[in-house]
Amino acid sequence: MSIPQARTAPAPVALRPASDAPAASRARSLAPLRAWLWVVAGCIFAMVVVGGATRLTQSGLSITEWKPVMGALPPLGEAAWAAEFDRYKQIPQYALLNPDMTLSGFKSIYYWEWAHRLLGRIVGSLVLLPLAFFWLTGRLTPALKPRLVGLFLLGGVQGVIGWFMVKSGLSARTDVSQYFLALHLVTASLAFVWAIWLAEGLRRAPAGRQTPALDRLRRTATALVWLVLLQIGLGAFVAGLHAGLVYNTWPLMDGHLVPPLADLARQSPSWSNLFENVTTVQFDHRTVAYAVLILALFHAADAWSGAPRTGVSRRAGLLVAAVLMQAAIGITTLLLVVPLWAALLHQGFAMVVLATAVLHRRRLSAPALRVVRASAGA
Repeated sequence: MSIPQARTAPAPVALRPASDAPAASRARSLAPLRAWLWVVAGCIFAMVVVGGATRLTQSGLSITEWKPVMGALPPLGEAAWAAEFDRYKQIPQYALLNPDMTLSGFKSIYYWEWAHRLLGRIVGSLVLLPLAFFWLTGRLTPALKPRLVGLFLLGGVQGVIGWFMVKSGLSARTDVSQYFLALHLVTASLAFVWAIWLAEGLRRAPAGRQTPALDRLRRTATALVWLVLLQIGLGAFVAGLHAGLVYNTWPLMDGHLVPPLADLARQSPSWSNLFENVTTVQFDHRTVAYAVLILALFHAADAWSGAPRTGVSRRAGLLVAAVLMQAAIGITTLLLVVPLWAALLHQGFAMVVLATAVLHRRRLSAPALRVVRASAGA
């Protein structure tokens, strides 16, 4: 009788990690898309700065018609310039503010607005044409396609808002509505954020280890992005109401750290004080600036404690430095009663702060290349 021999178990097979080569190849193929999106973000930044110069030089109402295609060229010849100047003479801004303006003076404000609109056309083309190329050549993942289409549509909406903003100042006002101005600037800022977010989403990065500290940092970094966007919107109301030309002291406003309630709530209905009362609008802008700085300092301290000597803590520190610099520029602009150079620097550096906050928040997401890895695995 034979004794059955024990069956030996097969030797365990070592599990080899899946090759990362497809993901690396995919990341390299997406490098041109990332560069393109950074160029788009840079052009949006330039458009915001030129838009600020257009507003500060009171040039925004110099072009009284919206011609998305034919308006790409400035007037050609003296007759065309004279006709354009005649149209400008029909609006209240000319009659009430610039009745002595010459054709030469008109040309100077016209070119600011024309440059702003031309940049808008360039940004639109810079999004649409490469998007079509990348789409048709199969370089876009399914996850990227709707996101990039959304970026293009957001830019289109921003352009439409810009025209309604101009239109608001052509009949009964000498400047544009602060409501449309704020909406116009915030929409441009959202497009700027979206371009940076998508560009950084194509950056190849390790997944990293998730910890409760990182989850908390991610939440406060998100809050910082939204708070900076709110502050940019409030800045647009300050600009639209010329509220920076009053209370040109700091940290007090007419001798008060907090203005009297009678000044903050002088208008009726009460909600209108938030958007139409120069005292309240400037006070809100100052208050949110303090909130941004306090949250940035708290976030940086948390990062230095929870993730010391890492990219997270270094970026958090850089964000604090950017917020402090922006606060110093804002105070200088106020104390000097809003000179053109300081106001432009303040508006431009606000976008730098926003970009720093968005980059920091995006890099707290792990992995940054989710859509690439998913596609490669598929």
